[in-house]
Amino acid sequence: MNYLKRSMLYLTHKKGQSLLLLLIMSAILVFVLSGIIIQNAAVSATNSVTKSAGTTISVSANRNKMFSKMRSSSSKSKTKTITTPTVSNTKIKEAGSLSTVAYYNITNTASVNASSFDTVSTSTGSQGGGMMKGGSGASTGNITIDGVSSTKLTSSFISKEDKIVSGRNITSSDANTKNVVIEKELASSNSIKVGDTITVKMTTSGKKKIKLKVVGIYKAKSTSSSGMPGSDPSNTIYTSYTLPATITGTEDKSSTVTYTLSNSAKEKTTTKKIKSIINSSSFSVSSNDESYQQLLQPMKNVQSLAKKIVWLVAIAGTIILGLIIILSVRTRQREIGVLVSLGESKLRIIGQLFSELFVILIGAMVIALLLGNFVGNKVGNQLLAQQETTSVSSTSGANGGPGGGGGAPGSSQNGGGMRGSAMTSQTTTSAANKKALKTLNTSISPSSVIKLGGMGLVIIALAVCVAAISILRLRPKDILIGE
Repeated sequence: MNYLKRSMLYLTHKKGQSLLLLLIMSAILVFVLSGIIIQNAAVSATNSVTKSAGTTISVSANRNKMFSKMRSSSSKSKTKTITTPTVSNTKIKEAGSLSTVAYYNITNTASVNASSFDTVSTSTGSQGGGMMKGGSGASTGNITIDGVSSTKLTSSFISKEDKIVSGRNITSSDANTKNVVIEKELASSNSIKVGDTITVKMTTSGKKKIKLKVVGIYKAKSTSSSGMPGSDPSNTIYTSYTLPATITGTEDKSSTVTYTLSNSAKEKTTTKKIKSIINSSSFSVSSNDESYQQLLQPMKNVQSLAKKIVWLVAIAGTIILGLIIILSVRTRQREIGVLVSLGESKLRIIGQLFSELFVILIGAMVIALLLGNFVGNKVGNQLLAQQETTSVSSTSGANGGPGGGGGAPGSSQNGGGMRGSAMTSQTTTSAANKKALKTLNTSISPSSVIKLGGMGLVIIALAVCVAAISILRLRPKDILIGE
């Protein structure tokens, strides 16, 4: 009788044993498939993270060079000043046109004095804002002008520290205009509305007045307790980067720019290209991929755990099936002895064992395909939730690097931009938390089915090989005598 036919007859005759093998094989394949689809989902999520993490590259003044030049200055004046270097906007835009750059934000800062309105002063220990008459004549000014390409791209707006409550944001279309966005407290204290015109005075000799048009009003969450008017967030006015450059006499040049990448995996190559374009020792080019790493680590951990699940289940399954078949061979010793004595090849008998398990494998794969996605979804999201919790706990106290996703103004020509560096860590963590994947999109792909079938064949082949050792060693006479 053909060994394939014998295998089918044995399975139908031994229904209880066949059902037990089917249940065991199904459990093995369900977890193998779950591991495979979790691993695939983690790989897909990792690829998504590399494009959405928002890794930034910041070009800003090299402070060591600035202080070195100040100390080596031949000026006879007792008070030496720090001059912030600038780079041409042409080079900035050239770097911004790189294929790996999604968008960029130019930042310029200047300091002026209020003229047609009063500044806001926060008293120490108080949340409320007082009033200080504008035009104090301070050399650094009592109003900070933060010039940007777009307020939406600044760290304070990304982290929701600042948000528009009336009017609109500053955009790239505001370049070479005097449109501004002012803080809600400053607007309320001076009865300023969207569409109004306000006046500021330059701090340089002559104190030229500049008229600004209010196109938006924003609300700042943070406050200052120093009591200095220039330090209160309400006294920060956002405008296009071109206006501060005009005030400081550096037209067509900028002091800081932050590039946000379209693919975080290209961070190193893009940094090298930007350095070659800027080509100035007066500037430092640094990248901040902390948000990317915070998002990527949980995915890597889930991927690693899924891989371990596949191998552990496969090894355990092989051992379990091998032991079951060995026990089965012992109970079938007379059957095997008779077949061998009748001239049946031992290899064909082993082939019969393999055929029996192969038929069970087909049934187990059907069950695995029905249950695998459900189990994989539950297990995968549980692993992801655990890894996200661990990642947040381990990074909650860490300090952020430069960049922060939008050009925190920190290299002012006149001492402005006091809030930017303080919010960088908060911005990075906030961005990572918002972009972090909450669920894994698990699905069974054709490649997953092929991998599952391959793993199943390897498992039953190894199990049969283990059981075949005792069959290959014995002669027909020994088998029958042993029986």
